[in-house]
Amino acid sequence: MRNVIKRIKTFNDGRIPELLQLKYKGMRENAFRFYRGSCHLFYQDLPAKSPLLKSPLAWVCGDLHLENFGSYKGDNRLAYFDINDFDESVLAPCLVDAGRLLCSLFLASSALGINEDGATHLFNVFLEEYATTLAAGYIRPLEQRTAKGVVRELLDAVQLRKQKDFLNKRVTYKNGVAKLIINNIRTFKADKHTREQVKEAIEAWGAQMKGPGFYKVKDIAYRVAGTGSLGADRYIVLAAGKNGTAGDFLLDVKLATPSCILAYFDFPQPAWSHEAARIIELQKRIQATSPFLLNDIVINNRQFVLKELQPMLDKLDYALFRGKLRKLEMVLKTMGQICAWDCLRSSGRQGSAIADELIAFGKEVSVWRKPLFDFAQAYSAQVEKDYATFCQAYDEGVFTLLPAPAELKK
Repeated sequence: MRNVIKRIKTFNDGRIPELLQLKYKGMRENAFRFYRGSCHLFYQDLPAKSPLLKSPLAWVCGDLHLENFGSYKGDNRLAYFDINDFDESVLAPCLVDAGRLLCSLFLASSALGINEDGATHLFNVFLEEYATTLAAGYIRPLEQRTAKGVVRELLDAVQLRKQKDFLNKRVTYKNGVAKLIINNIRTFKADKHTREQVKEAIEAWGAQMKGPGFYKVKDIAYRVAGTGSLGADRYIVLAAGKNGTAGDFLLDVKLATPSCILAYFDFPQPAWSHEAARIIELQKRIQATSPFLLNDIVINNRQFVLKELQPMLDKLDYALFRGKLRKLEMVLKTMGQICAWDCLRSSGRQGSAIADELIAFGKEVSVWRKPLFDFAQAYSAQVEKDYATFCQAYDEGVFTLLPAPAELKK
């Protein structure tokens, strides 16, 4: 069984049991979500002589897959579409991002309503755009005015979204008291001690940022989002702005953990002061514009990444164009451009390849196209086998923990 069960349990040891149970349940849904929740297996399995590792060094997402692209409002309040998860981000060969993304494409093909030939076609669409954009050597952001098709539609919706409407779906206001809606699906009640610790840290940070009272905390809960990081501490915070309830806003506060990549590879890295510093700095380097309020914060002597909460709906809904190959082509083409732009944008920084190296690499796509395809196809087949092993163990109760209660206690 390649010790898949033991490796998954070992990696997730120490996470909050109630939330970890939700992660395992999510990983049981399908092979694609299993893949999202087990990034560490990808790097444990990546051979030292893999063709992916022969590509130029770049600042990578590290956990790139179809669901780790999305839209958000930047600190300039414009809507952008970009890579949006940097927990695993490090300096590594640039093809690890492309390879991991393309594996996810094969694994998601059933959900996308395409067969093997369709997945292969989309692989080539992505790769052609990625290589061509690298070879051109020019950088641009993907914002509302420059986006096309379904991505443009998504960004239009994000730009037009009203803060009041966003809050009303997540907050109740009764007798002048604002409270987060606890649905035991995306939000769970945090115990009093945890709320006090988070509140103290947020308000101390807010006092430095905008002055006393501006970031007064009104409520705190555990937040459930994504798959890979589930089980690690993550909070949703309702805070007051300067205009009373009209100025209320939501914060996402997520524990910063080490990149799993460096447990298996010794790619040269800068000496970061802490993990949150790594995540934030690399997000700023890679993205065209950073999300609003991106900062690090200390809670109970642990580093967290803080930013304005971005709604989970600000992602592409693949169900809307299931089986629609032309629309999927546009999405993969866009992703290819973004991956190349992000590599070029962060080039020549603390060991990453300079733009000229990336341009030359893009022009050599005929050399590395087939090795990349062979890897993505073969490893996605391995993931399917690992998923079947996981499903059997899950169904036998091997991953059963405690049921998630209304209040989570440390």
